[in-house]
Amino acid sequence: MSNEKLKCRNKKWEMHSFAFLITHFSFLICFAACSETVSHTAPAVNDRDSASMMVSYGVNTLISDSGVIKYRIVTERWDVNTVKNPPRWTFEKGIFMEQFDPQFHIEGYIQADTAWYYDQQKLWELRGRVYIRNVNGLIFRSEELFWDGIKHEFYSYKFSRVVTPERTMEGTYFRSDEHMTHYEVTNSVGSFQAADMEPEPAQPVAPVLATPGGTPVKPDTAKVEVPVRKAATRHKATQKTVFQP
Repeated sequence: MSNEKLKCRNKKWEMHSFAFLITHFSFLICFAACSETVSHTAPAVNDRDSASMMVSYGVNTLISDSGVIKYRIVTERWDVNTVKNPPRWTFEKGIFMEQFDPQFHIEGYIQADTAWYYDQQKLWELRGRVYIRNVNGLIFRSEELFWDGIKHEFYSYKFSRVVTPERTMEGTYFRSDEHMTHYEVTNSVGSFQAADMEPEPAQPVAPVLATPGGTPVKPDTAKVEVPVRKAATRHKATQKTVFQP
């Protein structure tokens, strides 16, 4: 056999061997892909970034307490999360809330940039531009306010400003009842009307007179004689010398 035929035969053998290897390798890949199931899973969700149980947008709803409607909540976004400790409602896009009395009359309204409500503690935490106004004309402004639903009181440890029709007060600590009728501001400065600081003058009482027969006489027709004390007379002091025998 000539060298040329031998070389041609070797090349054909090499080509068949290479094709066999490729086919066998492809078969092994296909078998491995079909026999092994690859599961694509997302990373685990931690407690600190757990998803909310409910997310609502464009909320305008009424909230009742013990079967009585007490509040109206208006917010752009409302998140309810029961996994975080403690569980909470979150209002990251701000909140506007109206408060009603038992007759469903508006007692006041509250506004804040951000708010959290811890339903187990019945505690509201308001942050940002907190603004309150009630039916008595009181206006409250601060960067922080807590509303305790168990103790039924407001309190703040930030600089607060309270404006009423009679006075203006500012301080770094504020505490009040839910109706903003009894409140205190410490470390405060403010302006007051002079009448608030001065005692009211006593009203004169007209004497009631009577005649010898016991008939009352009107004060404007009676002649009242006021006894006048005689003027004191100054006497010169005298010096007395006593001699002993």
